[in-house]
Amino acid sequence: MIEYRIDRHSGVAAYLQIVQQTKRALRLGVLRAGDRLPTARAVVEATAINPNTVLKAYRELEREGLAEGRRGVGTFVRGSLPDPRSTADPALRAELTSWVRRARAAGLDREDAAALVSLALEHGYAGPPEAP
Repeated sequence: MIEYRIDRHSGVAAYLQIVQQTKRALRLGVLRAGDRLPTARAVVEATAINPNTVLKAYRELEREGLAEGRRGVGTFVRGSLPDPRSTADPALRAELTSWVRRARAAGLDREDAAALVSLALEHGYAGPPEAP
C-alpha cells in the first residue's frame, strides 16, 4: 500500500504530488494493476489535506487510465507504467548513479541534487532532442 507524503513547500499542488507519487509507485512496481489505492479518508487523515484534493488526484489518475473508481468499493489501479530500471540504458543508469554519488560527495543533500536534476530536465526537454 502506498503512503502519500505532501510537501507543502514544494510549490507543487497537493493533488499533483499524489498523482506523481502514484505514478512513481507504478513505475517501481510498488503498485500493480488490481491494487487498491488508499481511501480518500485515509489520505486526508495521513496528510491533513482537503478530501476534494484527494478526489481530484484520483480523477486525474482515472482520466489517464491508470486508476478506476468502483462505487462503494474504492479506487483501484487499472494500468501500469514501464519500470525505468528495465527500460533505461544500463550505461545511462550507471552514469546517473555516478553523478549522484559525486553530488553527495561534494556536499549536496538530496533536495539540492533533486533541484539540479529538475533544472537539467527542464533544459534538456525544452527543445527537440539532440542527434546522437
